[in-house]
Amino acid sequence: MFQQISILGPGLLGASLALAMKERGLCQRVHSWSRRAETRLQAMQADWCDAVFDQASAACEASDLVVVCTPVETIIPLIEQVTPSLSPEALVTDVGSIKGLICREAQSLKVNFIGSHPMAGSERTGMAHASHNLFDGAACFITPLDGDNEAEIAQLQQLWQAVGMRVVSTTPEKHDEIVAHISHLPHLLASSLCAYLARMDANWKGLAGGGLRDTTRVAAGDPTLWKQILEQNHEEVLRAIDGFENELQALKGALLDKNTPELIARLERGKQFRDSL
Repeated sequence: MFQQISILGPGLLGASLALAMKERGLCQRVHSWSRRAETRLQAMQADWCDAVFDQASAACEASDLVVVCTPVETIIPLIEQVTPSLSPEALVTDVGSIKGLICREAQSLKVNFIGSHPMAGSERTGMAHASHNLFDGAACFITPLDGDNEAEIAQLQQLWQAVGMRVVSTTPEKHDEIVAHISHLPHLLASSLCAYLARMDANWKGLAGGGLRDTTRVAAGDPTLWKQILEQNHEEVLRAIDGFENELQALKGALLDKNTPELIARLERGKQFRDSL
């Protein structure tokens, strides 16, 4: 699909994408850039990487595809930085967890940008945890804007499908509403539960079963990265919190009122949703 691609920020997602594309024969060459010298050294030793650069602009020269895999606050500044080095036909995308702000700001730049958000990953970050099958069966959002090139939209969709993903195309704003509920809110709930339990007797941790670990797994994510995501999508996250607070209050009310049918109905609805995942 591509002669040469550039991965800017080869962490878990970026390195996994390069691995998947190389294994499936979707690109000939992979160029890589990272701000950190130790990450560049890791990339030099990786089988998926053909060249490593200490300047992002140099990594993007003559590439057909540029994928920005850095924290959300740095995506637009990085695209601005590399724009002069991009070929006119280069397709630029990202893997950021918010899309509204990024897509609107990218629209003002002279680049062929279409936003992406692969819903794959782990609480474990970094190139060391990269896997060629990370994307298998997972969903991927693409968020084109009105006026974007139809051929480029189709090419991006084909790329994510080729690495094993189910692609959903929607607006950046709708994307941010959806992920606030299915990704950002769950992270906040897991983190809040852990913060609450941290105030309790430390010995309780050793008594917990697998349920607590399953419920709180995502709380192990990098707080700095999540701070950026939550702040950039704060309006939709706040709306999701409001909705969940209403649900929790209704559950509390059923307990206070000893309303057994209502309590069972809410627990059943929760079970049905979990069983359908």
